[in-house]
Amino acid sequence: MAAFRRFPFTVAATALAAAITLNAPARAADAGAPWSLDRLMSTLAQHKSGRATFTETKTLSIAAQPVESSGELVFVAPDHLEKHTLSPKPEHLVVDGGMLTVERNNRTYTLALDRYPELGAFIDSIRATLSGNRFALERVYKVALSGRGDDWTLTLTPLDARMLKVVSTITLDGTRDVLRSVAIRQADGDHSLMRLQPVPAN
Repeated sequence: MAAFRRFPFTVAATALAAAITLNAPARAADAGAPWSLDRLMSTLAQHKSGRATFTETKTLSIAAQPVESSGELVFVAPDHLEKHTLSPKPEHLVVDGGMLTVERNNRTYTLALDRYPELGAFIDSIRATLSGNRFALERVYKVALSGRGDDWTLTLTPLDARMLKVVSTITLDGTRDVLRSVAIRQADGDHSLMRLQPVPAN
């Protein structure tokens, strides 16, 4: 069950990554404006829905070598996210409203987020990010933005002790309004790096 409890954190962080990636083109005209946290929040507030492909590398204490995977993300504003892992094994994670559904190995698991307040708070904080609500985000994380507009890093550190028992930091790297990668470092030392590429709308 402990491993299953980590899924909402991973999916929520993925939602943040997908939102930045899929919203990126909307702000291209502002390339000359100073980069700031408020500008990043404004980018996220565009509420664009769309798709992105991903490649992910996970370094796990239980695995002798890093685990590689790839697939597709689907984000539908305001609170629906799908993460479809296609390789090496099919796995489907869906966050819809207050429910998380995981499908893998021909089995389906469903988790009501309101039964796990710390996980629900994590999901809600990501939704606050998607709506561009900086103040709601800062109630849950210590937020740090560094670098320049063409090479920036956003670091999120949970303030809640329960959340810190699962996730230590989420680090996002990007160029202007395009996210290059999102890294999740767990409290147990496991960590992952996801690289994203937006899929153009038809």
